[in-house]
Amino acid sequence: MTYVIHGATGAQGAPLLARLIDSGHHAVAAVRNTAAVKGMPTVAIDNTSVDLLAAAYEGAKGVFIHLPMGAETDRLQYARNIAQAIARVKPQRVVISTSGWVIDEPNSPLQNPSESAIATLIREVQQTGVSLAVVAPRLFFENLLNPVVLGPVKSEGVLRYPLRADYPVSWSSHLDVAAVAERLLLDTSVTGIIGVGQSPGITGQDLAEGFARYLGRPVVFSSVAPAAFGDMIVPLFGAGATAGIVAVYQMLAKASANVIAHKTSAQGQLALTPRTMLEWLDEISA
Repeated sequence: MTYVIHGATGAQGAPLLARLIDSGHHAVAAVRNTAAVKGMPTVAIDNTSVDLLAAAYEGAKGVFIHLPMGAETDRLQYARNIAQAIARVKPQRVVISTSGWVIDEPNSPLQNPSESAIATLIREVQQTGVSLAVVAPRLFFENLLNPVVLGPVKSEGVLRYPLRADYPVSWSSHLDVAAVAERLLLDTSVTGIIGVGQSPGITGQDLAEGFARYLGRPVVFSSVAPAAFGDMIVPLFGAGATAGIVAVYQMLAKASANVIAHKTSAQGQLALTPRTMLEWLDEISA
């Protein structure tokens, strides 16, 4: 039986697909254009079509889902279509990644609204009765590879990022998400929300010190206002995507931290410890 992986050509899905295939499982990349993907098994999907989604999920042992970036109205329609397809064919297991959206802090300004796409997806899949686990990371170390972030770290010894220097975050890698998602696809005994990331959280100052140790020279952290950070990245991402990114960091600034709860963490529930920053840097540089 097959594991169907959304986003398997991207940052979250690709390492998960590779892990499943390397461990001997039959897993396929769920993509819109199968002809454009080489070197991996694929199945055709279209998030705008319930019929195509249901056909891809038919008989699946597990499905990994994360919603693509885009307009929230589109994401909301994708969420509803995916949930309808799951309700129709009932795969044995579903694992959803929140991709950093916060869904487990109801009294926090970080909490995603109940009408949002990710909250809708989780709620409507829960209603199907299918075995469900939700992987809930916060911020990704891979964000630090953005050239406007990494470039000054290397050339100036300055880590510029739109957070306060003392703001704790449960940082994790896409590689950590893949490890947790694989475990959850294979072990259906664990359900509910599983937080992924450093616990306790680490700060901007900690990130700068991590880069300093890795590079062998001083690196300092410099807090950048979200709007100013948007000006830095708009040539890379375009105005539309940048607006969404800026909005995320403006929301983060309203809270005192962005950290997972240890009780529901991968460390606590699965005995899986995420990579430290230095471990991540060593691994991606190998």
